[in-house]
Parts: sequence; C-alpha cells; structure tokens
Amino acid sequence: MITDLSQPGMRSTAEVQRRMSAARKWSVVALLSLGMVVANLDRLNLSIVLALDEFRRAFGVTDLDRGLLNSSFFWVYALMQVPAGWLVDRLGVKYPYAIGFAFWCAVSAATGMAHAIWQIVALRILLGIGEAVVQPSSLRWIRFHFEEKQRGLPISLYLLGTKIGPAIGAPVCVMLIGAFNWRLMFVVLGLGGLIWLVFWLLLARDDDRGIGQSSAERANTAPVTFARVLASPAMWGILIGTFCYNYFWFFCLTWLPAYFVEQKNLSLSSMGTYTMISFVGQGLVLTAAGWLSDRLITLGWDPLKVRKRFIIAGMVLGCTEIIGVVSSSRSIAVFFAVFSLSALGIATANKWALTQTLIPGAAIGRVVGLQNTAANLSGVAAPLITGWLKHRTGGYAAPMHAIWVILLIGIVSYIVLVRREYAPAIHARPS
Repeated sequence: MITDLSQPGMRSTAEVQRRMSAARKWSVVALLSLGMVVANLDRLNLSIVLALDEFRRAFGVTDLDRGLLNSSFFWVYALMQVPAGWLVDRLGVKYPYAIGFAFWCAVSAATGMAHAIWQIVALRILLGIGEAVVQPSSLRWIRFHFEEKQRGLPISLYLLGTKIGPAIGAPVCVMLIGAFNWRLMFVVLGLGGLIWLVFWLLLARDDDRGIGQSSAERANTAPVTFARVLASPAMWGILIGTFCYNYFWFFCLTWLPAYFVEQKNLSLSSMGTYTMISFVGQGLVLTAAGWLSDRLITLGWDPLKVRKRFIIAGMVLGCTEIIGVVSSSRSIAVFFAVFSLSALGIATANKWALTQTLIPGAAIGRVVGLQNTAANLSGVAAPLITGWLKHRTGGYAAPMHAIWVILLIGIVSYIVLVRREYAPAIHARPS
C-alpha cells in the first residue's frame, strides 16, 4: 500500500512525527550537555578542596602534591580515550556511556571517605577511567544525528556543559562545604549525579551504528582507516592545536581558584563568584560562536575556513591573559583572567567540529578519542608544570607566561598544518 502524503491529514501526521523526532533529538543534546555538567563538577570539586587550608593541613599537601592531585585524573583519562572511542564505535553510544556514568558517580562519592593522599590519587585515576567514554560518545552521537552545516550549535550546547559544570561547581562546592564539610560535598555531588542516568536510558536510542552504516552505503565511500588518520599532517596539526588550547583551559580548571585566593587575595566566596563568571562567560561565547559558524556555513561559506578562523581568533584573544599578569592592578588582572577565558570560547565548538569537517569518513569515536587524548595530556601537563613553576618561582607569573607561549604554538599549528590538502583522502568503494 502506498501512502499518499499529498492528503492534508497525512501531511500533518508526517509533520507531527518530524517535530517529535526533532524534539527528542534536541532533548538528547540537552542530556549530553547535562552529562558534561556532572562530569565537570566531579573533576572540579577537588581543586576547590585544595584551596582549603583545613584540607591542606590535614593531608600535609605541598604545591608539588597539589599538582600531582590535580593531574592524576588525566593520566588514565587521556590514555583511555582511543580505547573508549573504539568501544563506542563497536558497541554504540547508549550503553557504554550509561555504564561509565554510573561507575564514575560512585567513585566520586567514595572520594569523601579518603584518608590519605594515595587514596585520593587512586580514586581520581578510577574517575578518569569512568569519564573516558564521555567525549567519544557525545560527539559520535552528534556526528550521526546532525548534518555538517548544523553541527556547530549542538556541539556548542554539548560543550556548554564543560563550562556550566565549573561555573556552578565553584559556588555549589563552596556552599556544600559551608553547609556540611568537604567529605559530604563529594558524596552529595557523586550520588546526586545518578539522577541523570534515568533520563538517558529513557530518551537515548541505540541507533548510531545503524545510521553510520546507512550513511556510508549512501555515500559509496570506503572508510578512512585509523592508520591513515595517524599519518595525516592535518590530524597532527589538530592534535598540537588541541593540546595548546586545552593547556589554558586545564590551568583554569585546576589552578584558577587558588590563583584568585593566593595571588589576588580574594575571599573564598569571591573566588567562587569570579570562577563562575569566567566559565559562564566562555559558555555564552562558545554557544554564540557555534551558532554563528553554522549560520555562515549555511550561507555558503567554506566550512573548513570558517571553523579554522574561529579557532585562531579564540586562541589569539586567549593570549590577553598576559595583560593581567603584567598589570599591578588587581581589577585589571581579574578582568583579563575572565575575559581571556571567555574569549577562548570562540574556538571551543569549532575545534571539535573542524575534525569532523576535515576527516568525515573515519571511525568518529576513535578520532574523537585521539583528539581528546591530546586535549587531556594537557590536563596532565598543565597542573604539574604550573605546580613546578610556582614551586620554583614562588608565584603565578611564570606559569601564566607559559600559557600565552603555548597558545601561540597552537595558533601556528592550525595555520601551517590544518589544511585540506594535508587531510587523508576519501576514496570510493571498490565496485
């Protein structure tokens, strides 16, 4: 039987189904963003605790120990990215993400029971294993549910969770510590995150593998092998640029609260407020930049050039943090700490969307995992290098000079290496 969609009743039914499908799709994007809120709350909470004299005295924490504790999450998290990407490419997004989510929430709650530094390090490593699935799962889901010209906004909304988490995390952690103590703060945040899991299991469908297979058959192209991705100069340019971008981000995620308290003499509550403003600012900018880049591409602009220019602009403006470092004014220093991190948001969503633009035929989970490995190696490096430089120099000037130098390296990498001619070629399937 052939359905006649020319009949008014059939057209309205098809339109209702289309709108319901779109509503469900955007609901899952919202869930992916909320998942990142929870993930980043569970990453940030330790850096807030490390700003407490009570905690540092109880555990005998030095500056070198703080660098160790802040970076320990990223050791295994970075190494697990490609395996996690392979897992979601093979098994789909829904169930691996659900299992990883439940595991890391339990580990986060257990941190409140730690009584030694080695226990906290061990729990942070386990937290990194659980959270490794987040980025490959989320960006793979978006890749197969949105077209190229539409991906900037959903990626922006998803990544908004990386900013909302730290933004609300600082004041929420301070509030919970004030109402209870730092131990109960970990328990409340860890177990409270499990509410998300109910909505994920209800709304997300296990359909990304089927969509990916159908897309490849329609395009009649052979998949880009992971070996060819690794051999591509463009991919290495993306990896270097991603590391450099995220070095600044992870400095802010792990050391910015302490910088505000120790270097700028802000109170704990003021630190929470300015940390929140910094991350909210970046969240607003990245959302606007994602929407605008999609708009320009829809109008016919070249997707690669649009996304690349947004990335470079964001990293250039991120270098303005150095103005606050060389200024003797506390107000100017705090302003540029907030402004530079907010402006970096111009690059955030486009940094991830560019990879899918340049290498569309590869196994997206593994490619995202590879890029996120580079991103989170900076999560290992930034806390350790900052702690070492602060230990050697006694202040934050040297660590913050390192930030703009590393950002400039990233800018050069995008300009020189990230070009269409350096990307792995896509071939037709053999007939």
